[in-house]
Parts: sequence; C-alpha cells; structure tokens
Amino acid sequence: MNVLVIGGAGYIGSNMTAMLKKEGYNPIVFDNLSKGHAQAVKDVKLIKGDTADYDLLVKTFKKHEIEAIMHFAALIEAGESVELPLKYYHNNICNTQNVLAAMEQCKVDKFVFSSTAAVYGTPKEIPITENCPKQPINPYGESKYACERMLHCQSQTGRLKYAALRYFNAAGAGNDGSLGEDHKPESHLIPLIIQAALGKRDSISIYGTDYETEDGTCIRDYIHIEDLCRAHLLALEKLDNQPELIYNLGNGKGYSVRQVIDMVKQVSGKDFKVVETDRRPGDPAVLTADATKAKNELGWIPKMPQLEKIVETAWKWHSQNPNGYKD
Repeated sequence: MNVLVIGGAGYIGSNMTAMLKKEGYNPIVFDNLSKGHAQAVKDVKLIKGDTADYDLLVKTFKKHEIEAIMHFAALIEAGESVELPLKYYHNNICNTQNVLAAMEQCKVDKFVFSSTAAVYGTPKEIPITENCPKQPINPYGESKYACERMLHCQSQTGRLKYAALRYFNAAGAGNDGSLGEDHKPESHLIPLIIQAALGKRDSISIYGTDYETEDGTCIRDYIHIEDLCRAHLLALEKLDNQPELIYNLGNGKGYSVRQVIDMVKQVSGKDFKVVETDRRPGDPAVLTADATKAKNELGWIPKMPQLEKIVETAWKWHSQNPNGYKD
C-alpha cells in the first residue's frame, strides 16, 4: 500500500514512516519542514510541501498512486494556541479540510488522524474513556475536535474511512533509539528533564507538589512512540471493514513528575537541580487513559509500557544527539 505520511519528518511522523517501511508498506513523506527534520526521514521519498497547497496535494496523490493518508501535521502547543488561536484554526482545521478535499478529488478514502486527549479538556472521570465529554479548554484541543467532527461528517457520505486516535503523552525514541524527539522550543517533560541531565539547562521545575497524589506531583500517562505507531497500523488495517474508528492511546498507568525525574537520574546516572514551584493554572492532578477499546477491537498490546524502557530509549537518542537533529 502506498501511504502518504503528512508531517512525516516530525517526531511521531518519522517513527511512523520507519515502521511502515519495516512492515512492507510504501511510505512517502509530505512535510513543509517547519517543525520536522529532513534528517529524520531515512531511505524514503520526501516531498517538501504544505497542506495549504491543494494543487500539490492532488498532484502528489495522483503521481504516487496514494491509497491512504496518515496525518501528523498539526500545530500542537496548547499554550501557544491560546496566544495565537487563528494560527491553530488555520493550520489544524482549514489545512486538514484541504487534505480531505484533495482526497475526495483523487478518490483516496483511508485517513488515519493524529488526535489528542486535549479534546476532553479537564475530565470529569479518571481514567478517561472515549465516551467522556468532549470539552476542550484551548484552541489546540478545539481545533482537533473540530477535525474529528469534520471527519465524521465526511465519513457519512461514504467517501471516507477514518480513524481518530487520541494520544496521551507520546515519549521515547523509536527505530532502535535512532528517531527521537526534537521540538524547538521543547515543551514535553521527558526531553526537558534529559536536557537538564545533559547540562543543556540549569534545572528542571516541578509545578506543584501539593496535588492529591502519592508524592504530591501531577501524574500523566506516557506511551512509547513505537507502541503508538503500532496502533496506527492496526487502525489502518481495520478501516477495510469499519469506516469510523475512535480510540484512546495510552498505557492506562500514570507516572508522576517526580517519578519521571527520578527515572531519568537513574537511567542517565546524572544528577541535576530540581526546582519546586507553584502549580500552573489548569493542570489536573491525574490524566490517564482507558485504552480498553483499542486493546479489545484492534488487538493492540503496548510492548514497552515501562517508564524505564521509555526513558532508556529517549536517553539513548538525546545523549547521542545532544543538540538535536542537524537540520
């Protein structure tokens, strides 16, 4: 199958591309390289292009006889989305609509969409199931949920089969630790802690130590990048028989900020300064996924749920690439 990986030079997209190739698919990467890295695309065709370019999308679909799309091209910073909402609505909604229109034009009907747990906002129950209310609290979450609604409506026409996969916290490095996480600026906890271990930052901050958790710090659900990508493959295969799929992707077990810091210290053998400071507004004490539906319907079983394994692979990549990708 010829699969176009939009945003395939980014963190999740590059790992997905490597897995597709390894599993016998023919992936082609489409990325504007505003956030992604050409260096992360190995032995695969890379088309530099933007999802705003309808004509290029149509040309690409036709030339490469694309049969399915995997979409990883959203802007993802919740805080930035509050400051620049129009930027997020334009890229995440308008440009996704552009992709869907090009798909319809070219009769490409399979679409796997990178969604997010942010569609739930501040959840009323933990762990979070797919049936929990969708009440996003920022333009990032709003834009992702708007895309999910658009996908649903298009699927009702019979011209689209889609999977919307709601991630919790993707982490680690895949492809034997060769494809890691390199955001500029970085906002994700594990790479930030590793930067402190590498001496790339003076300290790591804990925002709030008085939550109702065992050690007083926030708990989040981390999922290894390869486990995440494996779920995408299983969802793509299931689209042959079921046109609309929605799944949470997480381990179902959370780790506290303090546990993650301690694990990075253990794996790296490095000590570094930890600063305890006030809570951030809007940070729930616990966010964990109920991924029972994905496990039951897709037969998806996370192979690397242990925090130690996640951190080991992340440390391997960051310690070998302390300055990130070269491009």
